Amino acid sequence: MFNLQHIFSVTLTLFAVIDIIGSIPVIIQIRQREGAIKAELATFVAGCLMVTFLFVGQSLLRLLGVDNQSFALAGAVVIFLIGLEMILGIELFKSDLSGSTGSIVPLAFPLIVGAGTMTTLLSLRAAYSLPNILVGILLNLLFVYAVLKTSPWIERKLGKGGEDVLRRVFGVILLAIAIKLFKTNF
Repeated sequence: MFNLQHIFSVTLTLFAVIDIIGSIPVIIQIRQREGAIKAELATFVAGCLMVTFLFVGQSLLRLLGVDNQSFALAGAVVIFLIGLEMILGIELFKSDLSGSTGSIVPLAFPLIVGAGTMTTLLSLRAAYSLPNILVGILLNLLFVYAVLKTSPWIERKLGKGGEDVLRRVFGVILLAIAIKLFKTNF
């Protein structure tokens, strides 16, 4: 049932797709806008989204008449816009400060659990057993939680200059990922 090699493969695959380290500039930006990130809430919502999509994702897409390529292209548009925000220093995704939803949108979705994560989960479901995928999701959520919880410390260590450089570098990387998704699925 549990296979350590499969768990390791699933964990690394999801880690690369979620790219929480690359999301640090966006996390810091959300924290500055919102005042604080609710690490527990964001991790919980991301976990619920991943597990739900693991079980019903393919059926849901079929029900809506959406193919995997269209879903990936929609995710690419969102990733592209987030990358533009990071590079240009503009705010496209307006946050409602009265509701303080930044821990859910855009953090839990689409940053942590976006189209890339969701389509990856569909692919993993075809290749690995469910218990191994669930353990891989849990391990990634623990790492996501640790990064979110330590974001104030990370921000202090980076400083304003380091944060600006990191945000622009990862903004370009997000744009490149979005373009790759466009090329792959168009």
